Amino acid sequence: MSSMFKSITIGQFLPGDSLLHRLDARAKFIALVFIIMAVFAVDTFWGYLLLAAVILTLLLTSHLPLRYFFRGLRPVYYIMIFTLIIHFFFTKGGIVLLRLGPITVETNGIYFGVFMVIRIIFLVVATSLLTLTTSPIALTDALEYLMTPLKKIGVPAHEIAMMMTIALRFIPTLMEESEKIMKAQMARGADFESGNIYRRAKSLVPLLVPLFVSSFRRADDLAVAMEARCYRGGEGRTRLHELKAAPRDGIAILFTIVLIMILFRLNL
Repeated sequence: MSSMFKSITIGQFLPGDSLLHRLDARAKFIALVFIIMAVFAVDTFWGYLLLAAVILTLLLTSHLPLRYFFRGLRPVYYIMIFTLIIHFFFTKGGIVLLRLGPITVETNGIYFGVFMVIRIIFLVVATSLLTLTTSPIALTDALEYLMTPLKKIGVPAHEIAMMMTIALRFIPTLMEESEKIMKAQMARGADFESGNIYRRAKSLVPLLVPLFVSSFRRADDLAVAMEARCYRGGEGRTRLHELKAAPRDGIAILFTIVLIMILFRLNL
């Protein structure tokens, strides 16, 4: 379980000088939205193949190790396996490949199960690409900028952006804290691996209680630090580094729009 904590990539930022690192955070957010739309819109083999080629190209462009992204998929292994099982046994249609009493495994179940797992992989990798190549401050500024029109209807754009960014920023911190607590509990004789599901869930109580206490302590320290620095929300706030769009940002957005159009065309 401790190795799973080390595999969390969403929320981490790795500084670099690649093209993806230099792109404006707002352009990357918009491109990510279009890619997510493409992931859910595609339902053909050629569409998935094109989307896989695009995401692989982005991975290579980021100059980040591919093994890092493969490790980042470990936390969702169980979700992928559960998705496969559900589709294998409960999605009907096509040729019957296996019959176990009233339960059958048919070709449509395998088809949709495999493609749903591919969708999960695409979503995790695309989201990881955003956080790994964008600093938390840039994420906050981009989110606030993109939600600026919502301020006219009373939506606290700055506060929402700040909360989302803090949540992303503290995912790796909480995972590291969980691993430390788990090792300390195991040194005292705690067993998190053996036993049935009920017993393993019960054994997590010594882990969850100190983790919650530590999380609330960190939240209180962060609130005190923000108040000590006279933080009063987004009203009148200035930025040390203003977001500036470049031609490459427009090209990146245009590229994702063209990708969406091609994928929709392939689905016809």
